[in-house]
Amino acid sequence: MTLLIFLAYLAVVGVGYTLKYLNLSHLREHGRTVPPEFEGVVDPVLLGKISDYTVENSRFGLLESVVDNLVLLAFLFLGLLGAYDQWVSSLSESFLLNGVLFVVILMLAQTVMGVPFSLYRNFRIENKYGFNTMNLKLWITDLLNGLAIGTVLSSVMVVAALWLVTWSPGWWWLWVWLFFLAFGVFMMYISPYVIEPLFFKFEPVMVEGLEARIRVLMEKAGLKVSRVFQVDASRRSRHSNAYFTGIGKVKRIVLFDTLLQQMTQDEVLAVLAHEVGHWKKRHVLKRIVLTEAMAFCGLAIAFRLVQGEWLPGLLGIPAASFFAKVVVLGFLASIVMFPLTPLFSYLSRRDERESDRYAADLTGDPGAMASALVKLSKENLSNLHPHPLYAAFYYTHPPVVERIRSLKQEARSQ
Repeated sequence: MTLLIFLAYLAVVGVGYTLKYLNLSHLREHGRTVPPEFEGVVDPVLLGKISDYTVENSRFGLLESVVDNLVLLAFLFLGLLGAYDQWVSSLSESFLLNGVLFVVILMLAQTVMGVPFSLYRNFRIENKYGFNTMNLKLWITDLLNGLAIGTVLSSVMVVAALWLVTWSPGWWWLWVWLFFLAFGVFMMYISPYVIEPLFFKFEPVMVEGLEARIRVLMEKAGLKVSRVFQVDASRRSRHSNAYFTGIGKVKRIVLFDTLLQQMTQDEVLAVLAHEVGHWKKRHVLKRIVLTEAMAFCGLAIAFRLVQGEWLPGLLGIPAASFFAKVVVLGFLASIVMFPLTPLFSYLSRRDERESDRYAADLTGDPGAMASALVKLSKENLSNLHPHPLYAAFYYTHPPVVERIRSLKQEARSQ
């Protein structure tokens, strides 16, 4: 059985790498052709830069993935998980403390492993293509802040979940599910006030007249927003974005200063209208419901599976603690869930198309959304020629050329 699981994981990895190879091959074949939707905006020189950026990022991502997979396979199949489990168990007799140590040490190890890749990506690749604007001091500060936040939040969640396991041995899976649900909602409330300000400086929108136009747009959509902010994203990168954060009365609109520099007010409004579409069409709620339904089923199944002593034997481990069993279950779940990836990607792309249509209707200007997407793709050096199979499997948004073509057709029909 151990061999079958090992081969199943290799098959999953092999499918992923094959799709990445197809995507790069497709780009090499078509990457010098400017799509009609980008004529006059992207010239052959810029298109070559886009292709080079995509290829370099993809190759480096492939290298990082190979290293991660080799470490994971060694940890799971060469006895390292069992040895690590025994070592952590020897540190304390407390079930809760052992659980926290088990998770936090693994998280720290994963962070340390990712440091050289993050440094190379930010200070080599992103620098080379003109995106990175952060210095080493800021990068280290972000790393330490992220590690501190992750450690605190992970510790709280682990302690609470394991306490529920000991408090209600027969129903812990239900109480843990309810706790994670409540904790997630709680984080949506406090994140705009506690976590996000650690990474960004929030200030009122500086573009004259834009906030008033945003509020008019939100009122037209029937959506109440507490504040509209811009953040100093340009301190770290020239990539641009905009997003909604928070929930209920603390819902905010956040605009990257890079976005405000690159776009007209009509284009900014179109981007925000797209995000509004996700709220009005209940995409956010539907995703939460789907995620929580899967978590509910997953925890119910996990409760049954961790009862037996046979689970660690699937990976050749003679015995394992509760925490190690959860790691084994997570690994098996990644194999089982992989075939569902294209389904989840399809559902996400469907929502994105619906939000594009909503934005066009709300603003009455589908051309503004189309031009915004052109600028976003140009400024972020987005791949304009993804392989159809790769896009169908992994893309959570429709390929940008398809989105622009659809919006322009809608503009012509008005």
